[in-house]
Amino acid sequence: MSHSFSNLNVHLIFHTKSGTCIMDESDLARVFRYIGGLIHSLSGYAYIVGGRPDHIHILTTLPLTKSVSDFVREIKANTSRWIKGIDTKYHHFAWQEGYGVFSVSESNKASVINYILKQEEHHRQYSAQEEFNIFLCKHGLQKE
Repeated sequence: MSHSFSNLNVHLIFHTKSGTCIMDESDLARVFRYIGGLIHSLSGYAYIVGGRPDHIHILTTLPLTKSVSDFVREIKANTSRWIKGIDTKYHHFAWQEGYGVFSVSESNKASVINYILKQEEHHRQYSAQEEFNIFLCKHGLQKE
């Protein structure tokens, strides 16, 4: 077979660096669009990009040519640079060092998309850190 095929869907989550500025609510849609375009330029497909001013959720495919760590590093580095160029108020903007990446089956994509769409509603109940801890527990990476 001369071609390579892949359908690796992942839910990425990363937060702003603590102690740095967070994004304004009014800038989120632009940031989400930028991330979607960036993922496309990296040969991925962003099903949805969403989140809140202090963290991002992305449901995306992983490109065949990149490791997860390289893919996330490129998204975070390019996005951080771009956000700093939006306005001088973002001069100190930075993402945290780490991230979460969780596999998503084809049959579960719609529920993850719905989850990301309802971030504002969801965060009336849980902080970003509480939400992340729930993900870690759900995926067996942390005890409750």
